[in-house]
Amino acid sequence: VLGYTVEGFKEKDNGVEVLLKDNPSLQADMVVLAIGVTPDTVLAKEAGLELGIKESIVVNDRMETSVPDIYAAGDAVQVKHYVTGNDALISLAGPANKQGRIIADNICGGDSRYLGSQGSSIIKVFDMTAATTGINETNAKKSGLEVDTVILSPMSHAGYYPGGKVMTMKVVFEKETYRLLGAQIIGYEGVDKRIDVLATAIHAGLKATQLKDLDLAYAPPYSSAKDSVNMAGFMIDNIAKGTLKQWHLEDMDKISRDKSVVLLDVRTVGEFNMGHMDGFKNIPVDELRERINEIEKGKPVYLICQSELRSYIASRILEGNGYETYNFSGGFRFYD
Repeated sequence: VLGYTVEGFKEKDNGVEVLLKDNPSLQADMVVLAIGVTPDTVLAKEAGLELGIKESIVVNDRMETSVPDIYAAGDAVQVKHYVTGNDALISLAGPANKQGRIIADNICGGDSRYLGSQGSSIIKVFDMTAATTGINETNAKKSGLEVDTVILSPMSHAGYYPGGKVMTMKVVFEKETYRLLGAQIIGYEGVDKRIDVLATAIHAGLKATQLKDLDLAYAPPYSSAKDSVNMAGFMIDNIAKGTLKQWHLEDMDKISRDKSVVLLDVRTVGEFNMGHMDGFKNIPVDELRERINEIEKGKPVYLICQSELRSYIASRILEGNGYETYNFSGGFRFYD
């Protein structure tokens, strides 16, 4: 149905009818509109204001347009992205309300400045929550930044306390400088708390390695003693110190399958039999020390486990015995 024009929708007893221009209608149980918005700036264009992305209104940091004493705010304006400094169109209620206050200050003789939009947002889809702040890996690379990421799957609170649920977290940071650039999280509980902490850290200019030092509230019903945000910081700190080297999902097709490398899955035999990547040998981490001679030296070892914890332990054992190791970012849970 790509390329068809949607003209409207009709509610039916058994779902929704999608009306297409010059084509038969489609039937659906549910329709999700995820099309973004385009500013309606006809009036601004007719008034001769400078326009930018998607004909949004260009403003300075005082929210003033190209015409003195005319101000604009909200979904219709082009702003600077707080992380990259690039021009951006970010249609969110939070930035719009802050911009409105800045305009009011300036109209009344003040000198308030808008620092830019960070794009922090959150959505609830049935019982799941997804949230983001800053920039993602794709946009970071489009901005010309050299970036790395960590992916982890922590519990929403201490695992031994009933009701905890897994979330998936991805944190994006700049190589060399370890500047924190963005994060995305999806899960059932605790997503809003973590994304707000990461949004604050980005705004404060913290390095990604400093996430490990944040002193966050802990009790078993709410978090773990080392919170998910702390854990991301520990992982990035390990990368900075050289104790963690990663391989990512996009590297899979680049890894040689000609036996010049060792592919090692360190989960239990039961986990391995339930599903694994092609070409991987299974040695459970608890047997690794006794079976280490089965791993040929002089070849890079690419490791994977369920959540990246056991593969990290395996990497430390192997590195201590003279092997070069790489740990799969996110673990088999993320791959699966």
